[in-house]
Amino acid sequence: MKNKKLIIIFCIILVLGLTAAWFINQHMHRVIMNTGYVNGNTPGNLYNAGLFCESNGEVFFSNPDDEGRLYVMNPDGTNIHKLCDDTVMYINADDHYVYYVRNNDRTDSEYAFFSYNNNSLCRMPRKGGKIYILDRDPCIYASLIGNYIYYLHYDNSEATSLYRVRIDGKERKQIRKHYVFTCSTLGQYFYYNGNENDGNLYCYDTATGIESMVYECDCYKPIVSSDSNVYYMDVTRNMALVHTNTAFDNPVILTKESVDLFNVYGSYIYYQVYDSKNPRLCMIKNDGTDQQIIAFGNYKQINVTSHYTYFTEFSTGQTFYTPTANPGTLYPFHPGAEK
Repeated sequence: MKNKKLIIIFCIILVLGLTAAWFINQHMHRVIMNTGYVNGNTPGNLYNAGLFCESNGEVFFSNPDDEGRLYVMNPDGTNIHKLCDDTVMYINADDHYVYYVRNNDRTDSEYAFFSYNNNSLCRMPRKGGKIYILDRDPCIYASLIGNYIYYLHYDNSEATSLYRVRIDGKERKQIRKHYVFTCSTLGQYFYYNGNENDGNLYCYDTATGIESMVYECDCYKPIVSSDSNVYYMDVTRNMALVHTNTAFDNPVILTKESVDLFNVYGSYIYYQVYDSKNPRLCMIKNDGTDQQIIAFGNYKQINVTSHYTYFTEFSTGQTFYTPTANPGTLYPFHPGAEK
């Protein structure tokens, strides 16, 4: 009888122990969901490969001194340290996690859209730790909206198409068979230009899955900064930079020059002028005034944070930065490689 009681007690303790271990394991691996439609990075940064992402007083970035591996620092450039050994692009962040496209082939594919060098969409805690793969197939142009990441997915059967996946890795599915850029997020919406001969501005409501045309134009890589303020490169105007208020339909041409790429931050627009004889990186106020040349030459990957604006020289691959509030002096960006 005594042995029977001991066996029962042992079984009860074992069951309680296993139950406690299960609950602890579930809690440790539970993904913390967002309560609202948080956007993971700015549209301009994501159009420019998403190499920098400012979130809650930290800047997550792809370190050019360490093969583009994921690092974090304060916005003023202090307290730099490595989070993981993945080479990263399209960085997004919320209160709990960092999301990125892993690019461990270590190739710069920003201008080679159909190269598919990128591999895997990933999530990891903001402080570093275990990396969770959300999609093992080649991915690009990832944007966090609420509890879902919208991105371009490639596989041999469908080629490039628009996908979404929940931040816990569930509900991964194709949204549409053709690709669109998901960079210009605003709350629960993302905005994009149509494909091929359709340059109109469209909106996708991630809450309902409804797509609608919101403005008739011929735009490329639009940035929607509010419900009606839109910036874009105008295809019919030789890729000039244009601002419009869709409520009044009064497009204003901000630049006479052709633009390769641009980024909007606050009241300023940073852009690269396409000019075979005199290429240059410039800035202009969003009303078209106060145009300034930041640097002569060809630059790419313009990423803006509250303290600094970062950009990469096309020919050398050298990353530079200049103060966002008062751009002018260029400094080579050398955060160093953490051993």
